[in-house]
Amino acid sequence: MSTWTALTHLVGREAAENLAEIAEDLVPEPVGTGVFEIEDGSNRWEVGVYFTEQPDEIALALLAIAHGAEPFVVSELPEVDWVAHVRRELTPVEAGRFFVHGSHDADRVPEGTEALLIEAAMAFGTGHHNTTKGCLLALDRLYEGGAAFDRIADIGAGTAVLAMAAARLYPVIVVAGDIDPVAVDTARANVIANGLTGRVECVEAVGFDHPLLDRAAPYDLVFANILKQPLIDLAPDMARHVAPGGRAILSGILETQLEEVATAYQAQGFTVESRDILGEWAVLVVVRN
Repeated sequence: MSTWTALTHLVGREAAENLAEIAEDLVPEPVGTGVFEIEDGSNRWEVGVYFTEQPDEIALALLAIAHGAEPFVVSELPEVDWVAHVRRELTPVEAGRFFVHGSHDADRVPEGTEALLIEAAMAFGTGHHNTTKGCLLALDRLYEGGAAFDRIADIGAGTAVLAMAAARLYPVIVVAGDIDPVAVDTARANVIANGLTGRVECVEAVGFDHPLLDRAAPYDLVFANILKQPLIDLAPDMARHVAPGGRAILSGILETQLEEVATAYQAQGFTVESRDILGEWAVLVVVRN
């Protein structure tokens, strides 16, 4: 089955979200929409609309004009077995004591490692992206240094790879939240596949806005591997939910955005403990004063 994408760009998050919402009423009906910040400091956003039928390009052109957006670029995508493709491309990842792999590499798990199974069909958050890998390395370093955590949360958990890694090291229940219900279902499946049922609780939540996340606070450790602006927006809420002396491992940010995020957290009473750079990406560990 062929699929089509229609992509455009415009200035401002609110304008982009409004455009994406209205695009959902197009005919033929799209199967999904997405809004993504272009991480170059320009405040430009990309809106993607996805179809399983050829879209009406005249309707798309009128929609773009009405919202002050660039003309949509429409592309037909070839039919690809993405699971097979990902299995070929994604080799296991080693991050400190952690070994992240798919079932096709289960026979390659080294002795003495903490193995985490993430299937290729659930590739977002497998550990291959440097932001996820950097968070795993930061966790490994904290554990190696003797840090102990009794209450742990993962905000924007994706596949819950970070929550599961923490649950492997610490005998506590880790709460993993994500805004996307599909990600939450994926996380729950991963928890079962990794034998961590009852150790990682997965919930649908925006930030800390869920009764389970709220009840379990204050936290000794919080992961937030999201994006620059959501991290900055989350800083006041992070201060309310992290215990004094507790840590937050922050990522999803470019090296060029690191200081802006650090400044936002320092303004909320956090001290920067470490900065790590992996390629063009950064991981920030902060401690609440």
